[in-house]
Amino acid sequence: MTQGKLSVINKSNEGSSLALHPPSYQEATAGGSPSYSGSYLDEGEMFTQFSWDDLNIRRTFVRKVYAILALQLSFTLAIVSLFTFCEPIQDYIHSNPEWYWAAYAVFLVTYVTLSCCGQLRRRFPWNLILLVIFTLSLTYMTGMLSSYYNTKSVMICLGITVLVCLSVSVFSFQTKIDVTSCQGVLCIMCILFFICGLVLSLILPFSHVPWMQALFAALGAIVFSMFLAFDTQLLMGKKRYSISPEEYIFATLNIYLDIVYIFSFILQFFGNRE
Repeated sequence: MTQGKLSVINKSNEGSSLALHPPSYQEATAGGSPSYSGSYLDEGEMFTQFSWDDLNIRRTFVRKVYAILALQLSFTLAIVSLFTFCEPIQDYIHSNPEWYWAAYAVFLVTYVTLSCCGQLRRRFPWNLILLVIFTLSLTYMTGMLSSYYNTKSVMICLGITVLVCLSVSVFSFQTKIDVTSCQGVLCIMCILFFICGLVLSLILPFSHVPWMQALFAALGAIVFSMFLAFDTQLLMGKKRYSISPEEYIFATLNIYLDIVYIFSFILQFFGNRE
């Protein structure tokens, strides 16, 4: 008889549990999503300490970033080649330096906007429009810099830049070293780079110091090569920090900027002025 009462109680408990309402969406997703080993990112966050378990999301994100990056670099290469080989264009941009400063102002405005305004950076088509304007301004600045060097130097430095970027990217893909956890080293290198640039800017108006300019260019190439490894591992994920798949514009912006700066500093270090 006791067993009969227990069975009745168990059946009633089962019936009451079945009668409960299903969990809400917030309750169901409170423990994390199947694609991430942690909770969802807030809207203002772009970095996470959680690795990606869904390879399809990561592969789609990486393909999108490198497709946009390939278009940017192809356009930049075409403009640099045009500014290097075409003498009438060289004469025009050398006689109108105000276009360089206008491009520099546009570069700063678009870079700060894309870096600081998360809502605008993720809103189509404004994110792509700003990225195009950013690419145009930085391409003009790079092309004007290249126009002051002879053609052979520019071609050699382009080849060196390709080898450096490929080596750093392959290293970032294959290595077990977590570059994303080395923010302290990057911060120290940036401080040294800033101090060297500040000293150089104070000395240049009074005298020409070739060794200090070479040191500044070499330090800049090293710093931005480290940033390229850092940004590549943020893009690939599976490290301590990774970038959100929604931030494909920000990821493209950083890697493109790293590559262009690496070329600029290599050109200043190895190039011969006309």
